[in-house]
Amino acid sequence: MKSITSYSNLPIDLEKTNYTTNIPSISNNNEQNNSSNINEKLPIDTVLVFGGGNFGMALSYHLAHHLNDRITIYARDENVVNSINNQHLNPKYLSQFQLPENMKATNSIDLETINNHSVLLFSIPTQFMRGVLLKFKDLILQSCKEMKHLFIFANKGIESETLQLPYQIIEDVMGKEFADECVFLSGPSFAVEICQRQVTCVTVASSNIKSALWAQRVFHSSHFRVYTSDDPVGVEVCGALKNVIAIASGVCSGLGFQMNTRAALLTRGLNEITKIGHVLGANPLTMSGLAGIGDLFLTCTSEKSRNFTVGFRLGKGEKINDILANLGSVAEGVPTTKAAFELVTKLGINCPIISAVYGIIYQDKEIKQAVKNLLEEEASVEFSLYQNKLY
Repeated sequence: MKSITSYSNLPIDLEKTNYTTNIPSISNNNEQNNSSNINEKLPIDTVLVFGGGNFGMALSYHLAHHLNDRITIYARDENVVNSINNQHLNPKYLSQFQLPENMKATNSIDLETINNHSVLLFSIPTQFMRGVLLKFKDLILQSCKEMKHLFIFANKGIESETLQLPYQIIEDVMGKEFADECVFLSGPSFAVEICQRQVTCVTVASSNIKSALWAQRVFHSSHFRVYTSDDPVGVEVCGALKNVIAIASGVCSGLGFQMNTRAALLTRGLNEITKIGHVLGANPLTMSGLAGIGDLFLTCTSEKSRNFTVGFRLGKGEKINDILANLGSVAEGVPTTKAAFELVTKLGINCPIISAVYGIIYQDKEIKQAVKNLLEEEASVEFSLYQNKLY
């Protein structure tokens, strides 16, 4: 587990105790805002994007228009690469959008390729993240000796085998010093709406605020607004677990439950996310921000959400294997459900919604019985902060 600054150690009696907190003060915020001039000294940003899926393409599309400089997409599929370079279309993802001339693709990465880009953006499923980092580790570390890079990760999830968040995977593979410089992007942001230039707001979080500010400069525009955070753990926890709650929300809708029920589910789902984040050392305020309630609301209420769609089809009686076979894209919430269930079991946290989704997907539990079990949960206090435990 990463050694992190914890936000969960505030004493109970604040008036009688001398305490310090790492929640930023007004003066700290001013310092962060004033330090944004560091970005003026940085070179023009050229971006290398690992991953040509929906979200990677959407972020690339935005950056190509926003930066008006070279955007290179690394994709393994040679047909995708050729189509992007010659027809200026990705035939698999967001194919309805004509790509600008400054978006190019490659299926080969060498040291020169990395050296030609100041920003490396990773948008790959969390379950494949370790393999990609291991593959390019030596090249990346060699390039870091020659020039300064910004590393941004836009994937969300928990690694199934290790129960690790993306930061911890990076720390395992690349080292703690490298991981502390990385930035994690999250928030309510459907890929197609980014490409349509719909107003979108996201959070970029890093242990190093200068890295977060650099990422803010790279992405921020009038229709793609970017806010900084120094709580990567909270942002990652929210980004991973909202997909599990989205599956539950889809099940709820598929079964015919209406708005009272769905509002209750989202609120209690947020409670479970907050409990887990609290134990892992996250700032509870993060759960009320874009990466928390913002992304949760979006993912849990729209048919554009892959995870909501999985849940909806489960609620209509389809089997999980049939759904995944023709979904057409990755639903991170499915593997994350298994990892989340194992994580809360390990941490000893009671999370009925996560447990119910796990039972439906991985134990073939009858959906109506899973719902019945949820509704028969013992009545309890909504939330409390007792002896530093938010549950």
